[in-house]
Amino acid sequence: MANMKNPVEYVREVRSEVARVTWPTRRETMVTTAMVFIFVVIAALFFLVADKVIAFVVQLLLGVS
Repeated sequence: MANMKNPVEYVREVRSEVARVTWPTRRETMVTTAMVFIFVVIAALFFLVADKVIAFVVQLLLGVS
């Protein structure tokens, strides 16, 4: 706590940093969001198939139905 700043100065610095941020456009945000959803679906399908294959192999090895 030895390096505490004046709250007003801190807010001023935060505002100046936020002003420097390059914010994505609406289109960039929509494209990125769509890509995330697509990859989530692909990952879910991959793990579903992997789980079914592993379950099938374990059932074969253990002879359980």
